[in-house]
This record gives sequence, C-alpha cells and structure tokens, in this order.
Amino acid sequence: MKTTIDQLFIGRVRPLLPECEPTGIYKTAVDRPLRLGATGLEGDEQADLRHHGGPWKALHHYPAEHYAVLAQEWPQAADLLAAGVLGENVSTHGLTEHDLCIGDILRMGSARVQVSQPRAPCWKIDRRIKVDGASRFVEAAGVTGWYYAVLTPGELAPGDTIELEERPSPALTLADYWDAVLAHRPDPQVLRRIAAAPGLAPDKAERCRERADWLERNGASR
Repeated sequence: MKTTIDQLFIGRVRPLLPECEPTGIYKTAVDRPLRLGATGLEGDEQADLRHHGGPWKALHHYPAEHYAVLAQEWPQAADLLAAGVLGENVSTHGLTEHDLCIGDILRMGSARVQVSQPRAPCWKIDRRIKVDGASRFVEAAGVTGWYYAVLTPGELAPGDTIELEERPSPALTLADYWDAVLAHRPDPQVLRRIAAAPGLAPDKAERCRERADWLERNGASR
C-alpha cells in the first residue's frame, strides 16, 4: 500500500459563524515542508482541545475523493466542497477507510504515524459548509477520515510518499470499526476485539468495553 501526499493544510483558530464559536476547521494549503511533532503540524491549531488535537489526534487525514460523494449529496454546496474544507491536514487520493486498519503504522515523509481512530464528525461541519445534518451524513456514509498518533516525529511535504510499514489488526479496517460501533446492537465480542486492537485511542477502546459490558448485562440479542 503506497500513495503520496497531494496537499498539506494548517490553520489558526478563527470564529465560526454565525455563533462565532472558536474553531480550527479553517485550513490553508502549504507548499513547503512542515515539522510534525507529537501533537501535530507546526503552525496548526485546534480550538476545542477536549475533542480535537492532542497525541491521539495529532494529524487528520481526509481522502480527497470523498468530496465528490458530498457534492453529489449537496449540489448546492459543490463549489465549496474541495480538499481542506473539512479541516484535514493531509489530503490524498487512493486511500480510504476501506484500505486502512486501526493500528496501521505508516511511513509518511520522514515521520512514522499510527492510525488511532476515525474522525467523529461534529456540528461544526454543518456550519462550515452551511448544510444542516451534514455531520450525520458524513458519519452514516462512513466518509469521515481518520486521525494519526505520531510515533516518530519528522517532516512532511506535498509529494511525500505514504507507505504501510506494519499492520497489527488486518481484520479491522476503519470501515469495519464504523460498521460495529454504529450498529444498533453489535456483538459484544466484536466490540471487545476492537477495544483490544493495538494503537486504538484509549478513550475509544474504553467506550467499546463499556458498551460491550452494557450489552451483556442487558441481553445483546434482544
């Protein structure tokens, strides 16, 4: 599995209209190498550090081809739906949630990163593209993008290669993760296997374990 970085994006915190809520969703493409550290790219900011950023969400990757799916769903927003609009740092073609697994370790430029979780869309997507319910559609369609934790800091630049180095959980793609966690009554054992996946963000693992416990207490087959 090998592809290249098409574009890199960073941004400072800005107000998101109409509520003027601070957000880091506005990003600008850069054409120079950027240092990637434990909590993200140099020059990039997140407003709500409880839900965004940090070591388990250091880098956000969104497939450029997903924008065609979104434009087909909302043709009135098609002119806006282009790489960078959903706040991603890394944009590529040829790599989606069906191709990557939780815990995959990738060489990206001179850095090494690990797939830690899919992105959980929030209401700020609705505001950014001016479409009510956009975040719900992005989640339901599984076109969410994903986050990386940084294992080895380094530099990234447009045109750099992204290459798979290790795959500890080959049966757990990001698409499989969404199928399980969005199911009405998933198999508790499936949730426990997800929770045990190497590289999965600890909060996501804990939620899977808690839901598995609840389902077992309340009868998973009802």
